[in-house]
Amino acid sequence: MTQEAAAAAPPKVGFVSLGCPKALTDSELILTQLSAEGYATSKSFAGADLVIVNTCGFIDEAVKESLDTIGEALAENGRVIVTGCLGAKAADDGSGANLVRQAHPKVLAVTGPHATQEVMDAVHRHLPKPHDPFVDLVPAQGIKLTPRHYAYLKISEGCNHRCTFCIIPSMRGDLVSRPIGDVLGEAQRLFDSGVKELLVVSQDTSAYGVDFKYRIGFWNGQPVRTRLFELCDKLGELADAHGAWVRLHYVYPYPHVDEVLPLMAAGRVLPYLDVPFQHSHPDVLRRMKRPASGEKNLERLARWRELCPELVVRSTFIAGFPGETEAEFEHLLQFVEEAGIDRAGCFAYSPVKGAAANDLPGALANEVREERRARFMAVAEGASTARLQRRIGATMQVLVDSAPSLGRKGGTGRSYADAPEIDGTVRLLPPEKASKTLKVGEFTRARVIAAEGHDLIALPV
Repeated sequence: MTQEAAAAAPPKVGFVSLGCPKALTDSELILTQLSAEGYATSKSFAGADLVIVNTCGFIDEAVKESLDTIGEALAENGRVIVTGCLGAKAADDGSGANLVRQAHPKVLAVTGPHATQEVMDAVHRHLPKPHDPFVDLVPAQGIKLTPRHYAYLKISEGCNHRCTFCIIPSMRGDLVSRPIGDVLGEAQRLFDSGVKELLVVSQDTSAYGVDFKYRIGFWNGQPVRTRLFELCDKLGELADAHGAWVRLHYVYPYPHVDEVLPLMAAGRVLPYLDVPFQHSHPDVLRRMKRPASGEKNLERLARWRELCPELVVRSTFIAGFPGETEAEFEHLLQFVEEAGIDRAGCFAYSPVKGAAANDLPGALANEVREERRARFMAVAEGASTARLQRRIGATMQVLVDSAPSLGRKGGTGRSYADAPEIDGTVRLLPPEKASKTLKVGEFTRARVIAAEGHDLIALPV
């Protein structure tokens, strides 16, 4: 490279995004802004002029992974900016010091989550932006870290609940909904760019607009109420024009969610709900300070399936919460079977620094917590497998995620029942017709011929 070319080369930023889809959307905003200002990205720490690490700080394992990644970036590059949830945490020693700075005093800057401007300010201080801000033009939908055919759409930030096992509100604050016009505008740009599956995320999707008192916003000059039903209706309309899917995550089982089920039954929104129940026993839920009424969740699920028989429900649970008795745990196992949860994940309770649950009496031994988690998963997987068996013989629409050689050797995809990264997949066999091809990011029809573990095996038709 000549001296002139080296001088003209845009500064390179390395980037690591850890944690949940909400953090991923923060990363996408930062990368979009970096690209808009002419920065390039580096695939390695060593090849970057500076590294940004977007951290997770929810559980101990996530904290360790984040601190280890920061240490690795410092060792290989030396110039590191830290953002994300861990950036908002204080050290464990009660000194009030920042945890990241205490562990890695050489980092250039530390911000909390949802802090695009603060991160950009730090980048500008330590790696001035190129003279020409149009070195790299940014696509209308921004920079995405997901495959081209699906994307996350974050509709709000923060949470109004104070669940005793969770510290997210202390890091991300109370609920702040995005204006509905902004949300729909981003969705339109994503669909226009070729996105075939839009995954709606937030800390509490059901509460969208409550902080605005469901006020009227505007989209394309038309009034639209800032509320879950109206949002889903409009997203479904945009998706339909592009033959795309809309999938809802982090939906609390409030009564007004019932209104969305007819949209699912009509094909406007995928008949899929990610509902974080966490437990079933009313006493445990009270100790957790969970929103909504746990006692009525079975009734609510039955009502939802009445309104939309094809509904698939995934959920997460906690086993071994402080004070959980054997009877309360058995109540949870019975709930999972009776509720017919299609996809279930379970965490053995883990104390999180700063969480109110740490002060609850009746802490269980780690072996008990892990044993209950294993028992839960055995029951949940049995229920899930039984429900998957019912799919055999059905023909389903599948979104193709992988298709080497245009699918001549088969591929992998997902049905409406499968969210990326967290649920199962549909293993696609080689098509019987020589003319039949599979393309990543496009839909195909496939007949289910078997179920294996969490996955389905299907033949493209």
